[in-house]
Amino acid sequence: MAMLWKFMRVAKYSKTALPPKIKVRGIPTHSRQSVPSDFAASVPCSNAVELFGKSYPQDDYSNVTEKILSKVGKNLHNKKHHPLWLIKEQVKDHFYKQYTGRRGNPLFSVYDGLSPVVTVQQNFDKLLVPRDHVSRRKEDNYYLNRGHMLRAHTSAHQWDLIHSGLDAFLAVGDVYRRDTIDSTHYPVFHQMEGVRLFSCHELFSNIKDGEGFQLFEQGHRTAHKQECHTMEAVRLVEFNLKQVLTKLMTHIFGDGLQVRWVDCYFPFTHPSFEMEINFQGEWLEVLGCGVMEQQLVNSAGAQDKIGWAFGLGLERLAMILYDIPDIRLFWSEDERFLKQFIVPHISQKIKFQPLSRYPPLINDISFWLPTETYSKNDFYDLARSVGGDLIEKVVLLDEYTHPKVETFIIFRSEEFEQLSLRDCWTKKVSHCYRIIYRHPERTLTQNEVHRIHQAIEESAVRELGVEGRF
Repeated sequence: MAMLWKFMRVAKYSKTALPPKIKVRGIPTHSRQSVPSDFAASVPCSNAVELFGKSYPQDDYSNVTEKILSKVGKNLHNKKHHPLWLIKEQVKDHFYKQYTGRRGNPLFSVYDGLSPVVTVQQNFDKLLVPRDHVSRRKEDNYYLNRGHMLRAHTSAHQWDLIHSGLDAFLAVGDVYRRDTIDSTHYPVFHQMEGVRLFSCHELFSNIKDGEGFQLFEQGHRTAHKQECHTMEAVRLVEFNLKQVLTKLMTHIFGDGLQVRWVDCYFPFTHPSFEMEINFQGEWLEVLGCGVMEQQLVNSAGAQDKIGWAFGLGLERLAMILYDIPDIRLFWSEDERFLKQFIVPHISQKIKFQPLSRYPPLINDISFWLPTETYSKNDFYDLARSVGGDLIEKVVLLDEYTHPKVETFIIFRSEEFEQLSLRDCWTKKVSHCYRIIYRHPERTLTQNEVHRIHQAIEESAVRELGVEGRF
């Protein structure tokens, strides 16, 4: 899965954007430590979104919805005894105890209250994401405006934290992506970023005759190394990275865990890997990682160091570890759910007991697409905004393209008087979606689902410009 890094997909802006004056004022963030950003904006404007006391003027890129803004500042990963908090605390506890400095103090510092509002520069440019990369488009991101967005991954804080002088840290927070709707995808989820940098002495000090090795050289980029790194340095960094992550997953899932590594690509690491674990007989992808691109490290002011980075999704680990079947449950306030995670120790084994399996209600919706650019994620975002967490899944059932038919004229016989001129559709496309409604905590009625479904139909026509086939 490598959720935090492998999002790289993104496209057009949804018209289901915020009304001009929606504001979310002064939601406090909790952080043990924080690093101020030089990129924060404060532009007073009536046609703006307000977050954390700052105003962000809307423009043609603005596509964040009222529904999404209602999630900002919830910080589930900091709510004591929440399953995401338990996962975060397990990882943090492991790093604190396993990796210490010469005086016994924790080597890794933890940042779990950084603002989710970042600049496009932080989210993409600082991470070396190409200007024309698909991950920048509006289809999969929530933009406040052309300059600011809700972070799409916790990697958005890498550069700032390294630039502040840190060389070992974990960053945890909520991230935002427009995506499909099913039991494993939600537009807001939580990630953890880990970074470790090494000086030449730190990397080679425990290696026999290590004083003769160097971190850098002028070479060529290959599948196994960057052009500026020596093979000795890359091998040690890669070994350390995989050892650290294997120990972490063994700490969470238990001894005897089988692990495998899959080569992959990320713009900000090379070489790059996805980590898979064999859990209960099934191989599951749990994170992405790699040797940090030296250009990124250099630009942040750590030119004399080499390092690794990883990113994992807290929901992903919690769903596997606790056997939670539906990602919507993490947002539940039902005591029957929350009480299951009130345990005396963060590492205590928990087996989630389903509240009940309430019956689904299924409705389909069909419409002709507008002639301008249309994205499925526009409809998914609209459906979430209207139906909220009552929607369990949305599936594109059918895509139909109307055949090209020439324009033709109907005449009255013998008089050759024109009756009508008729233009048939030319290559017009229709989508049919199936929407599965199911409340995680109670039984829905057909009447309430009908009202929601009708509201989705009306909003699709009004906001997306589709032509209903209802």
